[in-house]
Formats: sequence, structure tokens, C-alpha cells
Amino acid sequence: MNIGTIGTGSIVEATLSAIERLEKVTCTAMYSRKKENAEMLANRYQVENIYTDLNSLFTDSNIDLIYIASPNSLHYEHAYQALQHGKHVVCEKPFTSTLQEAEQLIALAKEKNLFLFEGISNIHLPNLKIVHEQLDKLGPIKLIQCNYSQYSQRYNDLLAGHTPNVFNPRFSGGALMDINNYNLHLIVDLFGLPDSVSYTANLHPNGIDTSGVAILKYPQWIATCTGSKDTSGLNFVLIQGEQGYLHIVDGANGCKEVRLHFRQEPVQIFNAQTQDDRLYYEWEHFRDVYINNDVARCHELLEHSYRVMNVLTTARKDAGIVFAADQYRLRSIRIGNTAHIQHIEQIQCRDHG
Repeated sequence: MNIGTIGTGSIVEATLSAIERLEKVTCTAMYSRKKENAEMLANRYQVENIYTDLNSLFTDSNIDLIYIASPNSLHYEHAYQALQHGKHVVCEKPFTSTLQEAEQLIALAKEKNLFLFEGISNIHLPNLKIVHEQLDKLGPIKLIQCNYSQYSQRYNDLLAGHTPNVFNPRFSGGALMDINNYNLHLIVDLFGLPDSVSYTANLHPNGIDTSGVAILKYPQWIATCTGSKDTSGLNFVLIQGEQGYLHIVDGANGCKEVRLHFRQEPVQIFNAQTQDDRLYYEWEHFRDVYINNDVARCHELLEHSYRVMNVLTTARKDAGIVFAADQYRLRSIRIGNTAHIQHIEQIQCRDHG
């Protein structure tokens, strides 16, 4: 599986490091608006081609799959173009800016019989599978608490009067989309869609959330998901039942270790993750789905991403957070005998930044 990347940030470097450990996965090309921004990574990971023109990347016949790590607001546009050019896609989290964008990308990927994945690592981790297997021991679930708080150096820039992409509504930034996202993926993976979602956030004057708490209500229990980019904290997940509780050490991002506290018995500790790189398992999964042409599994993952985007969109609207992407007009047209969604008109131009 030959991949081409869009973006040169730290997540791209982490991804290149992960796939370097995998057989049958090779990065053959990178896109950057400025060639010099990609040269260091390309040299380090022996990437053959650097493109400064997106069309050249999309039309490279040697590329099977495009990995998109551009600013959040550009995920839809770049994924849409890649799919239109017949490329499979891994789109970094958050999958899209809006639920409508997610619907349209999924429809297009299915129309063209292409693989489309969200680049979210924690749902692919072996330790999360252990959580699934141990849940029944807890008895009826009553409370779930998640905290993923990590002070961002970009927050210093925000305090200094600048607006980095991650704290910019035009780029679909904020703590919910960037960091609380991991908590929501974990909860939805374990329990599906909640009955209701609310989000109370600390908002910057520009309207973006720098931290906040999402509350997911299920028929028999409540989950609180805290995500912060303006403070650090103790990262953890606690799943509390009448018979005991599960502690996911270091939080939803890496699921470093699982500890089962069951009644008065000694604590049981589980860790099935032999790789120290959490992205390894994600890309191993994508590779296997691709090689085995496992369309059904791809569609399962897309359904999960759609559910999470539903929760994200509901939470964001509850807090009154508005993105530029919310104002884009998209309409449906017909191609052949099937409905296909195409980006036709924008109220305001995208900022490629």
C-alpha cells in the first residue's frame, strides 16, 4: 500500500514513524505548499517525491491512498478531491468539520467503491478490546468519567493575541474537536450513541472552546468527558459499575493499561499492547482492511466515525460554537442512477492558510 501525505506537522511525522515499522506500507510522496517544509521529513523517511501542487499528488498513479493531515477545516475538501481521483483515504481526526460533510464523504466513498477511514488511534488499540471483554464483570454501569487534559503551547500564542489554527473557528479548531474527541470515540465505541449530549465550555472571545465538559446521557448511566488545552491534568478513564470499576491508565488517548477493580478481589492489570507506538495499531488495521479488501469492516468504521461526528456536532451546537464550515452550502446532484453529493457553492471562501 503506497501512500501520499498532505501536511507536514507532528502528526505526519508520527505517522511516518509508525508505518516505517509495518510491512507492505510505504510513503512514496508528500504534499506541502512549500517544498522546504517537507524536505526534512522526506529525507528522514526516504520519501521519493515532494509535490507543491495538489493535483500532481492526486494524479500520481503510484499512490494508492492519501493520508490527510491538513487543518481540520480542509479535511472535507481534500478527502473529496482524493476520492474523486480514485484514491483511498485516511483522514486525520476530527473526520470532518460537520455531520453533513461526513455524510457526503461516506456517500462518495461508497459510490466509488473506495476505502475511507478516520485517523483515530484509540479505537484500534488492543487494550480497548480488553475493556470490551471486561465490561460485563462490572455489573450495571452507573457512571463514566473521562479526562484528557494537555496544556497546548499554542495556547500561549492565543494568550499573546495570535490565533493559531487549533484555536481558530475558521479552521474548525478547539478542545472538543482536538482532544475531547478521544474521549468521545472511546465512549461511543464501547456504548454506541447516547440519548442526549450537552457541552459546557470555556470559550475564548473568538468563540472557540479552550476546554470543556461534555455530558453523554444513556438510559441507565451518565458519562462525563473532560477535554482541556488550557490546563494540564490527571488523564484517566473510570467506568464504574455496581460490582466494580475499570481504570484506563493515562486516559482515552493511549489506553496505556487497564486495571479491573472487582469487589474485594485483588486488582487485575491488563496490557496487550506490545508496541509503544499507538499509531502502529491503527495503520496495521488500515493496511489489513485494504489488503483483504474488507469492505464490511471499512463500513463499520465509517458508521462509528459518523456516530462520533453526530455527538461532536450536537455538543458543539449546544455550546454555541460556530465554525466557518457551518456556513457552506452543499447540495445533492445525480450522477448516473445514484445520488451523489458534490460541493457546489460556498458562502465564504476557504482559507488555505
